[in-house]
Amino acid sequence: MDSFTRKKGKEKAKDAESVENPFIVRFKAPANETEDERIRRVRAFQDAQRVSRQIDENLADTRRKIERRKRAMRILLLGQAESGKSAVLKNFRMAFTPSHFQKERIVWKTIVQLNLISSVKTILSVFEDSPDEVDPTTPPNTPPADEPVKRCLRRLHLRLSPLLSVETNVNKMLSVDPVGSKDICVRAGSGWKSKLGFRDPNRTSFESMDLPTHSQSTNQDDLSRMLEASKDDIIQLWADPHIQELLSNNEVNLPDMPGFFLDDVSRIASPDYEPTDYDIVRARVRTVGVEEHHLIAETAANKGSEFFIADVGGARGSRWTWIPYFDDVQAILFLAPLAFNQMLEEDPRVNRLEDTLMIWREICANVLLADCNIIVFFNKKDILQKTLEAGTMVNRFVPSYGDQPNDVPHVTKYFKDRFKAYHKRLSPKPRPFISHETSAIDTRSTIALVIAVHDGIIRNNLQRSDMI
Repeated sequence: MDSFTRKKGKEKAKDAESVENPFIVRFKAPANETEDERIRRVRAFQDAQRVSRQIDENLADTRRKIERRKRAMRILLLGQAESGKSAVLKNFRMAFTPSHFQKERIVWKTIVQLNLISSVKTILSVFEDSPDEVDPTTPPNTPPADEPVKRCLRRLHLRLSPLLSVETNVNKMLSVDPVGSKDICVRAGSGWKSKLGFRDPNRTSFESMDLPTHSQSTNQDDLSRMLEASKDDIIQLWADPHIQELLSNNEVNLPDMPGFFLDDVSRIASPDYEPTDYDIVRARVRTVGVEEHHLIAETAANKGSEFFIADVGGARGSRWTWIPYFDDVQAILFLAPLAFNQMLEEDPRVNRLEDTLMIWREICANVLLADCNIIVFFNKKDILQKTLEAGTMVNRFVPSYGDQPNDVPHVTKYFKDRFKAYHKRLSPKPRPFISHETSAIDTRSTIALVIAVHDGIIRNNLQRSDMI
């Protein structure tokens, strides 16, 4: 081919490229262009090129994130509300990202304080709602025998009013629904943490940080000071036998409720209080929406390993949000609390454990999860033991339990067998039934367990890919 032919071929290719390239077509110099028009055209062309480069960079970044996500371990935490998902997540973070978790202690100090005051409010609410009992044999106009006790408790209530007022201000600052919810209720994400002074290193944009204002910091300081000043009154309130009897008569068992810290008032109300790992795991925050946590392991054994752990809402009205995560998950940690004698908060007619079994059946039968590892944590074994030791009979709440022994081994085996039977019968493909008995607030044993679960998931994935 001679040089003339090659030149003509290049010109044709250039012309074809010019027709196809929107930048060249749009910003081609028109006839009789003035100098001002040329400058505006060149600037517009440069702006368009900059936007195009930014789009290309964003696409490349998205592709890198997708590939990174494919290589990472993707875990979904499932279970009803208050099943212990958040406690398991905290144990994962303590096990694999301890230094990052350490930086959040300033946040959990305030949450623990709010949980403690919430228990105080529960007591006062039960006290206020309790009717004055009148002995029919007592002469008219005779004050009740417990009237001095009630006067003392009313004085305690009055002295605690400033503390409750400060708690209300802090709760309003954090909560999505500070009036309608008995728990601290926050939106998914780290925005609520930044209001308490925590800066998430994964959020690089300064503008996106919801930094605490002076008034917010003041509220936190006031909360600590007021709690310290009210320490003796709270201890007296919780130790009062009349209050204990009143709570028992109203079937309010505070020690079994999430966020219970009334046995630790002296320590939490001290000026130098810093929450322990055990405090943080027990602390109660209800999250609205789906929250995905990206963890990069810091520990030597798993340095650099990445996790994406999705924590979804467990309330009945939130379960529709689970489905989009089913096709992008390698393992499900299913939390099944052994709370056979409790009812759903959103529907007091429904037994919590029976509701958990209903969710379990749906998860086992879902074809999207046919190749997914499903690991069951039979959680809150400590509460089960206390419930049985108190003489609560399982067959009163679960008639199918029959006359089997009312002890932890038999009760646990009964429910484990029910879960295993549904798993075998409903799974679209044969897969192993993996379960663990846990108390998620027992940080030492749960951290060891989540490390073992992590290693097991890796082994299973390698086996499926024929790498081992």
